[in-house]
Order: sequence, then C-alpha cells, then structure tokens
Amino acid sequence: MLLPFLSKEKVMITANEIYEKLEIVYGKPRWWSDDPYIVMVQSILVQNTVWSSVEKVTDTILSELKPERLLRLDDEKLQEMIRSCGFCKGKSATIRRITQWYGKYSYNANTVRKLGKDQLRKELLSIKGIGAETADVILVYAFHKPSFVIDTYTRRFLERMGFQFDSDDEIRTFFEIGVDEDFQIYGWLHWLLLEHGIEHCKKVPVCDKCAFEKDCKNCG
Repeated sequence: MLLPFLSKEKVMITANEIYEKLEIVYGKPRWWSDDPYIVMVQSILVQNTVWSSVEKVTDTILSELKPERLLRLDDEKLQEMIRSCGFCKGKSATIRRITQWYGKYSYNANTVRKLGKDQLRKELLSIKGIGAETADVILVYAFHKPSFVIDTYTRRFLERMGFQFDSDDEIRTFFEIGVDEDFQIYGWLHWLLLEHGIEHCKKVPVCDKCAFEKDCKNCG
C-alpha cells in the first residue's frame, strides 16, 4: 500500500522489509519485564539515560517495586534510590504520579487493558512527565496495545534511508500500516531499531557490515 505522504520514488524499502532484515541480523529481540508496573517505572527511568543504568537501579530496588510499597517511601528516599539514572527529582515525581494513576485501577493490569488504546494513551499523556515515547512504551510493553514507539534512533534511521516524514504521526502510520497490527511485533521492531541504532546507526554512523548499506543514502 502506497502511503499518501510518500511518492513512489521515496518508497525504497517497506516497513516489513526493515523488520525482516533486522530480525535476520539481530535475531528475536528481548522484551521488557512481564511485570507491567516495572515496565512503567523503567520507561520513566530510561529517559535521557542508558539502559544499563536502568537495569542496575531496577536490580537494586526490585523489592521496593510494588506500587503500594513505593508510595510509602518519602521523596528523599525514592530520589536516592534512582539517583544514578539522573534527573532523580523529576523522575521520582513522575513515578509517584503514574503509581497514583495506576491505583485508580487497583493496580490491576487486566483492568487497564480493557480500556481502548486511544483512551489509555490520552490518560497516560495527561500525567506530567509522560511524553509520547514513554506513553507508547507503556502501551506496548505493559498493556499490550499496538501503538508504535518512535524514538531518536528510529527517526535517524529513516532519515538516513531517504525517507522524509513531516511528523511522528507519519512515521507511526508508515510502521502501523506496513507491518501486522500486533503489539508484540511493534515491541520487537522497536527493540531491533534500538539495537541497530546502537550498533551501526549512531550519531556518527558505522556503515561497515551494516545490513542496510545498499539501501542507506548515508552509506551510499
């Protein structure tokens, strides 16, 4: 299907071809935690920091990562627990706010999953500190809603491949139309694009042995 904002000349590789090629190179990617609350906390911690720091913090405070227990922590204690992820005051406040929001649903993921995707995304975006990328991560990995996650790595990759999208909405449409509408596929593809961005499509690209060398305008 040709998307209305792309001319035939721009369609050099499809979303599904991108997914298949990434999966061949990197294999089936990992998933976030099976615990929806841990996903929510980690999606906030990972903002403007590296994943290894998030994993270290998560391992350290795992016993506290129960919503009722976390809400009983005072601000200083919570900030100290997550300090190594940076921006500890802002992140601790956001974690507290999303925990309170989750409490409206009795901390029951199945109850939240009964909400429509658009309604749930709207509620998440209304929480101070939750932006579009974080909301989509929570939708996909915590509550199993097919809402494609767009980050810096994805934008950079597509730009170097020669695509010229005017907005994140156009990028989201490209992927959501181009691959099966399945939250797992969206989640896997997001991880694969992240891995490729870390391995090859960095700020300064590493084009040697890149699977997209023949397709990429930067490498070509």
